[in-house]
Amino acid sequence: MSYFLSCDWGTSSFRLRLVEAGSLNIIAEEKSGTGIAGTYQQWQQTSLPREDFFAAIVNQQIDTLAGKTGIPLQEVPVVLSGMASSSIGMVELPYKELPFSLNGTDLAVQTFSRFIIISGVTGGQDVMRGEETKAAGCATWLPDTDQDQLLLMPGTHPKHITVRRHQALRFQSFMTGEFFDLLSAHSILAASVGSGGQLDAPACRQFFTEGLHAGRTKNLLHAAFLVRTNQVLKKVPPEHNQFYLSGLLIGSELKEVPPQTPVYLVAGPLHAPLYTLACQVLGINVAAVIDADEALIRGQQTVISNLRR
Repeated sequence: MSYFLSCDWGTSSFRLRLVEAGSLNIIAEEKSGTGIAGTYQQWQQTSLPREDFFAAIVNQQIDTLAGKTGIPLQEVPVVLSGMASSSIGMVELPYKELPFSLNGTDLAVQTFSRFIIISGVTGGQDVMRGEETKAAGCATWLPDTDQDQLLLMPGTHPKHITVRRHQALRFQSFMTGEFFDLLSAHSILAASVGSGGQLDAPACRQFFTEGLHAGRTKNLLHAAFLVRTNQVLKKVPPEHNQFYLSGLLIGSELKEVPPQTPVYLVAGPLHAPLYTLACQVLGINVAAVIDADEALIRGQQTVISNLRR
């Protein structure tokens, strides 16, 4: 196998990458707003089999990649993570029960035609889809020891996954990203929060740090209202207040990180600087920062390798 197609299909977005199997180099990629939710709604208006309708959407993007690269892709396997296995996805798969091995051998996987769909994981009271594949891709960075390690995965709903001996044992989900969007756009705080600031600007960093400490030590519901009073009473600019609110929510989330546990931050360019600084300020030991896209692709390659044994 020279190549595989890596598909990350979220609720509101779609990303397809052509990956060289040996080096994991990305040859080309396609992005669109053709998310799972919209695709599911479109399918409901047809009489086509669900799998076939979703497959046609993916195949259209594959044809575009083939045209851009000049590489024949008709027989190249397609690995799908995330919402593709959900109740509104290409095919609904049951969640894998914890624990699961980072070697990917016991993840719930279903194949049809050339499509390989990876299901999510449940801990009984919590669920994730997509992060389990990234966790499998992190095995290269994690020591195989009896000490707990924490995979910290920021996002709309961040995940904290506890790993020991390359086994994912438990995890927690947080509403950090979604709460930020709701509070900054749809609450009384919206008029006090604005974009345009930069984390490396001294004032933005100062308010981010203040937010971190408030999130760690104060009542979250009260501290959130201070975003409003910062602007009304202290005349704090909206772009600085944005960093206070961000720090507040991240600080509240990171209260759950166990002391003395090595943290592996699995993040993209948006979240990596914020969470790296947050961990530094709060005294959390970050053993390594792992690119989230690389983790996903490595995890998908691991699943393909297991199927071909």
